[in-house]
Amino acid sequence: MSRTATIRTLRALLAALTLAVVPLSPAAAHDARHRPDTISLQTGSLPEGITTGPDDTLFAGARRDGAVRQYSTRTGALLRTVVAPREGEVAVGLLYDKRSSRLFVAGGATGDLTVYDARNGAVLYTANTGAGRFINDVTVTRDAAYFTDSTARQLFVVPLGRKGALPKDGVFASLTLGGDYVKPAGFGLNGIRDLPNGDLLVVSGGVLYTVSPRTGVADRIEQAGRALSGGDGLELKGRTLYVVNGYGGDEVVQLRLGKGYTSTTVTRVLDESNTTSDLDRPTTGALVDGDLYVVNGRFGTIGASGNGGATLPFTVSRLELGTDRHS
Repeated sequence: MSRTATIRTLRALLAALTLAVVPLSPAAAHDARHRPDTISLQTGSLPEGITTGPDDTLFAGARRDGAVRQYSTRTGALLRTVVAPREGEVAVGLLYDKRSSRLFVAGGATGDLTVYDARNGAVLYTANTGAGRFINDVTVTRDAAYFTDSTARQLFVVPLGRKGALPKDGVFASLTLGGDYVKPAGFGLNGIRDLPNGDLLVVSGGVLYTVSPRTGVADRIEQAGRALSGGDGLELKGRTLYVVNGYGGDEVVQLRLGKGYTSTTVTRVLDESNTTSDLDRPTTGALVDGDLYVVNGRFGTIGASGNGGATLPFTVSRLELGTDRHS
């Protein structure tokens, strides 16, 4: 083949490839990103905890009966009930561990620590920490699951063995917090997440702390720019931290963690002034496909309903993060 013929062939191939790649129009791209602004949960379920699930889904728990349900964030539809409702059971904070396909659930005032198989709802591990506890939230590392107790200055620890093996039912440890930690009056330890350096990050009485999982020593993080008096659930992506501040003003405070995780800077406040969703005492959040989903606990409305919220509607609100999607 001559040089001229070769050039012509290459040009023809390039033209064909160019025609084959048809970019999405702005409208089509928008449709691909569209998600419902709200997801309706079960009436009267008294939700508080949600967690990111697989394949554009989230799991939502119920304080009413301990049920855990999975929803599509693409359509807002209920996909399935993973953990069936049971009288006397409670699901407060929860976390889905994608490495093991397990759901770790904090049992609130029941004092329960429970691990479920997220695929079929089977109970894989259970323990009770005793009366007078409030097991509020949970985070999971490769070595252990850490549960916060809002009534004391301690975390409960479920150790994970080789390849994430769970201990026998009822086996757990406790980690007492020292260092800078000061337990506030009333509820203390609440949201918890694990940091890339191996430490834990907790919020208690509006104050953020890092905690050594080996010693329990807590270091107070320097905060400026926004009070977190209603700080509840935490969501973390890289150095961007989202604090669901439901009792502090129906908002989510976005912060940037400084070097060494010793300080924070407020970068944005997400509330009804800059979102398309109504917020009503949001409690916890879940990051799905670049958006933050927060569950509305409606605590102020529950008491006024006269029936303990049994007939109240509950929702999850989607907050668009825009340019912060990949932070």
